[in-house]
Amino acid sequence: MGTRAWIVLLLGRDASDPLVLQVKEAQRSVLEPYTARAKQTNQGRRVVDGQRLMQAASDVLLGWLHTDDPDGRRDYYVRQLWDAKASAPIEEMDATQLRHYGEVCGWTLARAHARTGDREAIAAYLGARDRFDRALAEFAEIYADQNERDHAALAAAVMAGTIAADLDR
Repeated sequence: MGTRAWIVLLLGRDASDPLVLQVKEAQRSVLEPYTARAKQTNQGRRVVDGQRLMQAASDVLLGWLHTDDPDGRRDYYVRQLWDAKASAPIEEMDATQLRHYGEVCGWTLARAHARTGDREAIAAYLGARDRFDRALAEFAEIYADQNERDHAALAAAVMAGTIAADLDR
């Protein structure tokens, strides 16, 4: 059975003052079997705490609750429902736009990771020497080399007609 989710319509002064909330069931983290158990006993709170760590500004109505029903305890998180999600049309971007988009995504991900960690503990773990810096640079070079090999294989497959591609874009 899947997780439960509801859309809740609340009215303020009258029908022209709606508030739409999303209530989603939160189960144990899929990472938990491989890491330490979450400190939160309510899985909705675990989700909310994670969102608050990663996001610069969270939904003011972001919260959690639990219910006890015939199937047992269920944990939920609550947030405003915004029907304004969008995706960047990366297939329509030129190389410069895609590079800028990648930079923004990378910066955003790095910021989220930086907010979730204990920077003093991370700095102490990394130490004062440049060992981590060198390892990261080596990984980046290996990764870039693999990207070049992957692109060459893709280009060869396109040229051989194994993969169809629109080369006019």
